[in-house]
Amino acid sequence: MLKIHYPQYQYRLKKEDNKEYIFDEVRKRWVRLTPEEWVRQNFVQYLIQKEMYPASLIGVEKELLLNDIKKRCDLLVYKNDLPVMLIECKEMDVDLSEHVLKQVLIYNMAMPVEYLCVTNGSYCYAWHRTDNALTVIEKFPSWKDL
Repeated sequence: MLKIHYPQYQYRLKKEDNKEYIFDEVRKRWVRLTPEEWVRQNFVQYLIQKEMYPASLIGVEKELLLNDIKKRCDLLVYKNDLPVMLIECKEMDVDLSEHVLKQVLIYNMAMPVEYLCVTNGSYCYAWHRTDNALTVIEKFPSWKDL
């Protein structure tokens, strides 16, 4: 398991029609604030502020096509115009079980990447994929290490 130290960040929040919204700095729009969205927004800030990932190279809720079925992965990181990391976010009370890992592996079939990650905000697991083998990562890769 990776230890993630989330940065301090002043999120833009608003309430409209008794629903809470958060401004997504990557997508440049207001989105409904759900427990999963809270995890996603915190992880995006971790990538940008702590690991120095360029915000312009982070895709949020990117569509994937799996056997003619449309799915969305939470975060997709690009480098040199290619996807290199797929990150699946779950709300904090969801266990990061084998089922969640299988979800990421299925997404990886549609969008092959070198790094896979799952997080629920409290816990984070990541793997490096080489030649159809997954190796657990002990330290989250910084931008320069990708």
